[in-house]
Amino acid sequence: MKNNAYIVFCLLALAWGLTFLFNKTASTLISPMQIVMIRVIMGFLPVLVFAIARKSLHWQHLRYLHHFVIMSLLAATVYYFAFAKGISLLPSSVAGMLSGAIPMFSFIAAAIFLRSEPVNMRSVTGLLFGFAGVLVIAKPWNTGVSGIDLTGVLYVAIGSGCVGLSFVYVRKFLSPLGISPIALCTYQLGLASATLLVITDFNGIGAIFTDWKIATGLFAGLGLLGTGFAFMCYYYLIGKLGAVKTAGVTYIPPVIGLLTGSLILGESVSAIDILATAMILSGVFIIQSGRTPAPVLPTPSASPDVRAHNLPERA
Repeated sequence: MKNNAYIVFCLLALAWGLTFLFNKTASTLISPMQIVMIRVIMGFLPVLVFAIARKSLHWQHLRYLHHFVIMSLLAATVYYFAFAKGISLLPSSVAGMLSGAIPMFSFIAAAIFLRSEPVNMRSVTGLLFGFAGVLVIAKPWNTGVSGIDLTGVLYVAIGSGCVGLSFVYVRKFLSPLGISPIALCTYQLGLASATLLVITDFNGIGAIFTDWKIATGLFAGLGLLGTGFAFMCYYYLIGKLGAVKTAGVTYIPPVIGLLTGSLILGESVSAIDILATAMILSGVFIIQSGRTPAPVLPTPSASPDVRAHNLPERA
């Protein structure tokens, strides 16, 4: 069973890592908002089936609808759109490298809003080291034609900030309720799907079907696998390997994003970019090793699944 868990671990890392490639190729045909709508709906369907099979959904959960709406914005609609927009403006390899900073935004949000997340010198050092890597990738001092689009970097930062804040929101307001994480995920993606169906401009969306490879990457790769399948793998790993080991999967997608952008899309990656990625991931490692684990609330359903919401999520 442990060997099966590590196979799932590798599949999850691959599914999350390939999202940058699928986002980038889809952006050549349709708008970022259309990409997000398709991704969320295709991800929602398998999660809904899984939640129904597990009998995780209950009518009494509707009393917390306001929390689910906020989570659908922070951890789905705004988060996915910001990343899709950023990836459309940046090389996918650069977006993948920058995504390694997500846990740093989570740490900042936790330090501001949670008293259980004390700030120490080790964590601050890791934070500064990681953001130095972000600056090296973004190169704000390079304003020439060959420079990185800072608007794209800003969008990725906004997406990272949203998902970082969502972890804190879950821990502060939803974890004490003892609602199954797969139920929370279902409500989150369901509400996001409804929102996106209303606000998305469908004009030109049919262009995605002019290239079956790109369409398959979006519907199957980004939606079914990168969103729906990834969520279910994530919760499976929490139960089999625990929170700490599962957190290690977040170090791999930036590397996959870099490799797919370079090897498949032909994007140029320099030695400095690789060094900067190593700086970001090293900063995240230093932050994590310097954190004091938050106490688990003594609720009947304070299972590893509930504690999983404190871990980073990928794009």
